[in-house]
Amino acid sequence: MKAPVVEFSDWLAERAQHVGLVLARALPSEDVAPASLHQAMRYSVLGGGKRVRAALVFAAAQACGPAISSQQLAQQSLAQDYAAAAVELVHAYSLVHDDLPCMDDDVLRRGRPTVHVQYNEATALLAGDALQPLAFDLLAQMPLSPELIIQAIRDLARAAGSLGMAGGQAIDLDSVGKTLTQQALQQMHMLKTGALLGASVALGGLAGGGSAWQREALENYSAAIGLAFQVIDDVLDVTADSAVLGKTVGKDAAANKPTYVTLMGLEQARTFAGGLHQRALAALAPLGEASHRLAELADFIVLRDH
Repeated sequence: MKAPVVEFSDWLAERAQHVGLVLARALPSEDVAPASLHQAMRYSVLGGGKRVRAALVFAAAQACGPAISSQQLAQQSLAQDYAAAAVELVHAYSLVHDDLPCMDDDVLRRGRPTVHVQYNEATALLAGDALQPLAFDLLAQMPLSPELIIQAIRDLARAAGSLGMAGGQAIDLDSVGKTLTQQALQQMHMLKTGALLGASVALGGLAGGGSAWQREALENYSAAIGLAFQVIDDVLDVTADSAVLGKTVGKDAAANKPTYVTLMGLEQARTFAGGLHQRALAALAPLGEASHRLAELADFIVLRDH
């Protein structure tokens, strides 16, 4: 008898809740010294969020097909949990640091005060510093072959470093008040936003036992959807309400930062995102029906209003 189809919204909520439990277990308890640091870490990670990066891990693993034995299934499931938690930890660390006064100087994140506002700047800095190595600690515990563990660690390290997320943030800060070409803007966001989204998909492929051709299809998908994610973020910074979005809107315009909206205009930016959406869906064709959650995530990313 065929299992009932779980609606995407229910699946996404269940995956978010699941990875939240994994993260709660992985993070040090609030009563473990230094308590203030651990409280700030838990505050930054467990305060909600859509968990899109974790969902990409689970969906990419699913797209690679089912495990062939119950033992493999258990190992892959645990590997997916650790990989999903790892990308969420790196994402959380990046948000904590991005919100600092020396970066974007923001006071609202996920509908709550940012970490440096809730605690203080030094604690926020240390919380971000501590979240990142915890992510790699989890990857090192994945029940995969040593070769795959090393590959996973390298994928996430590259995505988080100067040739990925940190480098994209550096370019972003250096671009304030400047007019960038579309190519330069895309390069910045491929690093700042797309790199970690791509690593999420790549880690899902590794944890799901993906073959070389499956992981190539996943890479093509993530390249398109990673860029689309940022284009829509730029659109929402203009069109959304802070209460709905959960963070301060209009910050990019106020800071005179280059965005797809300032470069293209609102409607052309939406059209550009639509084209990237179609590229992402086309990349999934070789993976067949097993990739339907990735297709739904592409829809969610491009059509979201917050």
